[in-house]
Amino acid sequence: MREKKSTVLRRLIQQGKTLVKPGAYNALSAMIIEKAGFPCCGVTGYGVSASLLGKPDAGLITLNEIVMMSRYIAGAVDIPVIADADTGFGNAINVMRTVEDFIGAGVAAIHIEDQVVPKRCGHVAGKQIIAVEEMTGKLRAADKVRRELDPDFLLIARCDARGVAGGSVDELIRRANAYLAAGADMIFPEALTSEAELERCAREIQGPLHFNRTGVSPRLPLARLNEIGVAIVSNATGSLRSSTVAMWDYFQEFARDDVEAVKRFEARTRDHPAGNMHAFIGFSEIRKLEEEFLPTAEVLAKYAGSVGFQP
Repeated sequence: MREKKSTVLRRLIQQGKTLVKPGAYNALSAMIIEKAGFPCCGVTGYGVSASLLGKPDAGLITLNEIVMMSRYIAGAVDIPVIADADTGFGNAINVMRTVEDFIGAGVAAIHIEDQVVPKRCGHVAGKQIIAVEEMTGKLRAADKVRRELDPDFLLIARCDARGVAGGSVDELIRRANAYLAAGADMIFPEALTSEAELERCAREIQGPLHFNRTGVSPRLPLARLNEIGVAIVSNATGSLRSSTVAMWDYFQEFARDDVEAVKRFEARTRDHPAGNMHAFIGFSEIRKLEEEFLPTAEVLAKYAGSVGFQP
């Protein structure tokens, strides 16, 4: 029987080295992350909001939309997937449905944050947070559901107390330890602004840490994160930003030079691993399945003398 992704993720964390978790915004970006050799990937709420809606990460994505994308991503890769569950999409009772849906989608973990609804990107000003009692209630409810459905499913509590108006690391640490006591497995201290703040969190928070190496937070190398003891570090929007820049450049050139730009692109990418998109996306695997399961005569008739990419 195939091992659960949640079990795989817990085993990876127990190895004691910082896991690098790039964020995917769709199945294709997750596949590329896996092919690059990363041990896990995330579902970036920022990236899903931008790519699916063309809008900023300001609480506009619905539960069904992020679960749908998480299901596509988890189904496209063999590595564990950690999904962004925003604020849990309601109160503690709503969170129970949220956890059930994400477990059903096949992800290995989620992170839930203590922002008010509507939330916003953790590295954008103007955030507000709920009372610690409300957040611990959400986590206790989430813990109840995951224990019933998948005890290995990882609950990561994101705390935004540092980034709010008048926020402090003191308050973040206080809340983080309360969240662990309520059932969280890991703490995500969002929007830390220095290496010293991260070091303090590692010392005083009584559980493993997920660090978001972006925005206002320091770009510490992996070796240093290992020394500090960070369990997971994310590169949440790398796939979104790199693909957006690449598409911008391509279409600017195409708008200017028409088919000559296409020819140059094809020449530049001829030997690239993704240069032949038909091969990269898996048409060869489809043909192998056809040869295994379809009548031989049907497969021969399908391909013999046909024009186009021959897998």
